[in-house]
Amino acid sequence: MTISYEKFKLKEVINASGRMTILGVSKVSENVLAAQKFGGEHFFEMSELSIQTGAYLAKLLKVEDAQVVSCASAGIAQSVAALIGEGSVYHAYHPYTEKVTKREIILPKGHNVDYGTPVEIMVQQGGGQVVEAGYANMCSSEHIEMMITDQTAAILYIKSHHTVQKSMLSVAEAATVAQKHKLPLIIDAAAEEDLFKYIEAGADLVIYSGAKAIEGPSAGLVIGKKEYIEWIRLQGKGIGRAMKIGKENILGFTQAVEEYVKNGSETGASMRARLAPFIEKLNTIPNLEAKVVQDGAGRDIYRASIKVSGPKSAKEVIQELKAKSPAIYTREYQANNGIIEFDIRSVNEAEMNKITKRLQEMMN
Repeated sequence: MTISYEKFKLKEVINASGRMTILGVSKVSENVLAAQKFGGEHFFEMSELSIQTGAYLAKLLKVEDAQVVSCASAGIAQSVAALIGEGSVYHAYHPYTEKVTKREIILPKGHNVDYGTPVEIMVQQGGGQVVEAGYANMCSSEHIEMMITDQTAAILYIKSHHTVQKSMLSVAEAATVAQKHKLPLIIDAAAEEDLFKYIEAGADLVIYSGAKAIEGPSAGLVIGKKEYIEWIRLQGKGIGRAMKIGKENILGFTQAVEEYVKNGSETGASMRARLAPFIEKLNTIPNLEAKVVQDGAGRDIYRASIKVSGPKSAKEVIQELKAKSPAIYTREYQANNGIIEFDIRSVNEAEMNKITKRLQEMMN
């Protein structure tokens, strides 16, 4: 059987937008594919597969326990439900029961973002009620603290380039507040590259996307305190049933984490070196001014940023790049400022040459 773009009438895609869900996020290694194949060809006691892969990952990541879930969003919803239910089987079967009233989840206002769906939707799916702290441009420890009541179930912190970066308390500061008030702290670190720092900073649960920095199959990972992870597993009897993950991806993702811990990801220095000739070529194209920029959230990720001038707007250039095959997807967040960014983590030299050629055709 041959699988091809043509078979399903699909365009080839060059992913210069980063590890984005709308494009399938990332590519997986041969070892990850082999682990998925093993999963697909065998049967398992699924509850044991969940527990044992969790224990294996926990040892790798130096945490009490871990749970593979279907995606980071599922991780948010199930973590919220777990901390509200506190291990109650009744709650797992009746997640929205009025008998449980302690449902407030405190979230910095600048963290209540839409990353493809609003953060508050995932909190609500877990039965939580978002309580925003601070303001769109500022949230301090005091802002979090003043929102705590006897109905507070947890504090949620979103570590993402989507969120407001200005005047925000750090994870460590949020952890200090959580510990002072004996509240669990959840960190959504979906696209983050460091699998250790947030637990070390004092978080109780940390959520990662399986297919972003880790470059695994569609999956999510929740790590942290053993009791809380057991409560998350209990959600399989409730809302987690609609978010279950298959054996193939559990094993493929576990392999991906093992490889990631051993090999890490591409360094910023490597990205800058690969970007240098790309930037040089882009700067020969009329109405484009290119430079290297670092990720807005401070990660060790570097991208090509081009300022578009002349008769075509940045938004028009973005749409034209997507129109043909291969469809070239870019980072569009600053298009209204005339800026387009190219994330090259999943782009090879041949694809960069295709991008340059397409832009030369469009802008000349």
